[in-house]
Amino acid sequence: MAESLSGRSINKRKFFSMSRWALGIDLGGTAIKAAAVCEKRGILADRRFLTDTASGPAGIVAQLAAIIADLYRDASRTNEPDNFAGAGLGAPGAVDTANGVLSYPPNLPGWSIFPLRDELRNCLEQQQGLSIPVSIDNDANAAAFGEAVYGAGREFRDFLMVTLGTGVGGGIVLDRKLYRGAHGTAGELGFMILDFEGPSQHAGIRGTLESLIGKKAIVALARQMIDASPSGSSVGKLCNNDYTRLSPRHLEYAAHEGDEVSLAVWERVGSILGVGLANVTALMDIRKFVIGGGISAAGDLIFVPALKQLRNSMLPSMHESLELVPAFLGNKAGIYGAAALCFG
Repeated sequence: MAESLSGRSINKRKFFSMSRWALGIDLGGTAIKAAAVCEKRGILADRRFLTDTASGPAGIVAQLAAIIADLYRDASRTNEPDNFAGAGLGAPGAVDTANGVLSYPPNLPGWSIFPLRDELRNCLEQQQGLSIPVSIDNDANAAAFGEAVYGAGREFRDFLMVTLGTGVGGGIVLDRKLYRGAHGTAGELGFMILDFEGPSQHAGIRGTLESLIGKKAIVALARQMIDASPSGSSVGKLCNNDYTRLSPRHLEYAAHEGDEVSLAVWERVGSILGVGLANVTALMDIRKFVIGGGISAAGDLIFVPALKQLRNSMLPSMHESLELVPAFLGNKAGIYGAAALCFG
């Protein structure tokens, strides 16, 4: 089994025997996050593992099966096995939920179109001796569903979950249900084109939202602004003037200290996000937005200019009920949502 990064074990408290529980798995290119989740009480305990990307699809399936089996057996000691609802998996890339097929997941080398659900079921049976129901969905969809059921989206009937990090993702919840679109790719906010003649590219496409406000784009914008600033920037001392180490966290800290360049970077990032959200509102009349992902830690540095630009990019008649709220579940949203897929 892959090395555990957390070393934590399942909480041994006995939960109500009538409570349903499931396993939630969040598959990423760097790490696999997993937890046993009680429907009524939330996460019992969570674990984190390094993703064995070098082993390819078959190796990762075997790794997932081992993680699920170990977690299931451990959790079954303190939770009624008859109330087990299954294992849910959030994965990067396009997911055909009806057939359990994952297509071209980013950051997983060697993958193309792969029947992940069935291969994982077979591996659990053949290598682990377990017959476990498995559900899969896109990781951003899982995060959106997690926020809908357990987090910041609980009060919203319709909302868009936006994940800001290395990439830009999204998940759509309509009438308290995930909206996946005709082919399972609805909500791919990062591919929204804002400047089709722009110099920035994402997956070979010019001017996408991700190419403009993904992590690499934010750092590139900051370096460009620093080079152009006659008075310089204090952010350099935070990374020992080694700008190859510059990160959004440095820019966040410097902005809170009043650094003008960093403040301008976040103003630009928030404004671009606001334009993207305005496009969503114009198309779908969605007016509630839950913003998560590592970049969202910048908080009001992004939220304030985003909401301002969102309003400026819409007809006044569409301003009513607009809300941007921070995600509540942090990096556990995908775990919660994956498990919630099993509860129906």
